Amino acid sequence: MGVTIHDVAARAGVSVATASRALSGQRGVRAENREKVLAAARELDYEPNVVAASLRSRTTHTIGMVVPRIGNPFFATLVESVEKQLQGGQRSLLLANSHYEPETEQRQVRALLDRQVDALIMIPCHRERSGEALAAAAARVPVIQLDLRVDGFAGSWVGVDNEAGVSQVVRHLLGLGANRLVFVGSRPTDSSAQARLDGFRRAAGEGADVLLGDFSKEWGQQAAERLLAQGSLPEGIVCGNDTIALGVLSELARRGVRVPEDVRVTGFDDIPYAELAQPALTTVRQPQEQIAAEAVRVLGAQLAGDEAASRGVAIAPELVVRASG
Repeated sequence: MGVTIHDVAARAGVSVATASRALSGQRGVRAENREKVLAAARELDYEPNVVAASLRSRTTHTIGMVVPRIGNPFFATLVESVEKQLQGGQRSLLLANSHYEPETEQRQVRALLDRQVDALIMIPCHRERSGEALAAAAARVPVIQLDLRVDGFAGSWVGVDNEAGVSQVVRHLLGLGANRLVFVGSRPTDSSAQARLDGFRRAAGEGADVLLGDFSKEWGQQAAERLLAQGSLPEGIVCGNDTIALGVLSELARRGVRVPEDVRVTGFDDIPYAELAQPALTTVRQPQEQIAAEAVRVLGAQLAGDEAASRGVAIAPELVVRASG
């Protein structure tokens, strides 16, 4: 017979009721007793019956999360950061991928809700068309938007100040004497793409050149080809994310263009590959651990019924200057 909660209570020297409350994270347990119970559970390798506990407490201790594309290095590392934060609260993460398709996103949200998740973290793939799925989820469980957000949705959001980040890049390049700038970004179907485009136009001037595609390395390569075909490169290429910037750098290198001597190139996000690029990429760092911690804090407040939980948190990004710009 396996270890039971009675065994844990006996090892800890507390009642079964106290052991049960301590293991389920309920209030009303002294810190000293909680530590004793948790230590006893570890020593005995106690594995609680999660299904039975869920039926009693009406909670599954799981959080659903929908991301636009898990293959995107930024989203992948953000998911890891969120999962790490949730583990501290003894919650598990159920992950779904929308592939930047609002219809797929809707199906994934429904599937997670059918799994009885306690709450939902959503990185909406479209600033308008994701609204229906988001509203449907918010009617059933606490919901927080992470990184991206839907226009006009009044719910909670945690992310970075994208406009401020792009403005930092532009000011940096102008300070180095790179006055003729081009923005290579994504069509503004999601909120970050729109905010970064807006930030560039405000900082560099409405007349500055803009090339829009998607957040991919392939688009970065194509954009670099277009700029080279014009016969005269700008002094700086401000990319909408690091993946685009890596594509730009690879095409410029293939064509014998020197960075930063002939043109300066910058990115946004500071994905793990940015520092490994040739040359190392100047970029805007999103503090993912801080973003994840704040998102989980806000979500926890909502789960606890705190109506005053923050509705919008914009975290300041950090300019990371490396060799490319």
